Amino acid sequence: MSSRERILGRVRRALAEQPAEETPIARDYLREHGQRGIAETVELLAANLADYRAVVHRTDGEGVAGLIAALLKRRGSASVLVPPGLDAAWLAATGVPRVADRAGSTPRALDRVDSVVTGCAVAVAETGTIVLDGSPDQGRRRITLVPDHHICVVRVPGQVVSSVPQALRRLDPVRPLTWISGPSATSDIELDRVEGVHGPRTLEVVLLSGD
Repeated sequence: MSSRERILGRVRRALAEQPAEETPIARDYLREHGQRGIAETVELLAANLADYRAVVHRTDGEGVAGLIAALLKRRGSASVLVPPGLDAAWLAATGVPRVADRAGSTPRALDRVDSVVTGCAVAVAETGTIVLDGSPDQGRRRITLVPDHHICVVRVPGQVVSSVPQALRRLDPVRPLTWISGPSATSDIELDRVEGVHGPRTLEVVLLSGD
């Protein structure tokens, strides 16, 4: 008898002693840590985003187009990838050539794009995490993984929650979820940090108030 067969045999014997009915799993963990108001939650999100080396900007509906145009200009972007459902008003002040989110785009073609602008599904304050779910204003997962510069717009306070459990209640588990905590980064055994290995080197988060 092989080691695999012995282990599986032990598993079968252990399961045979269990009742046939499924026992409900208790999910009585905390839904959030502490009790914060909306303003405190947004401030915590901004602080944790910055702690992860994301660049945080704040604006309102009147200033968002000008801000995004300024960010693209500062970056020197000659092209910007745009999901099909992105609010057109967000890019109204920039003349940077736009690249559509196409199913046939190759990794090489996406790598030639300078920037990408998306919305998000939800933002988690306690972890400084932005979640994308492939909705029309976010596009395919790969468009935020290949280009080196990602501008993500978070509607405040509507898309901001305190904790991961609160975020999970808003998300559809069958959608292609991408959880982003700061720009792409990794480190080797000597703890030398390298950014941009498996995602954008620069993440800029625009907190858009009023939504």
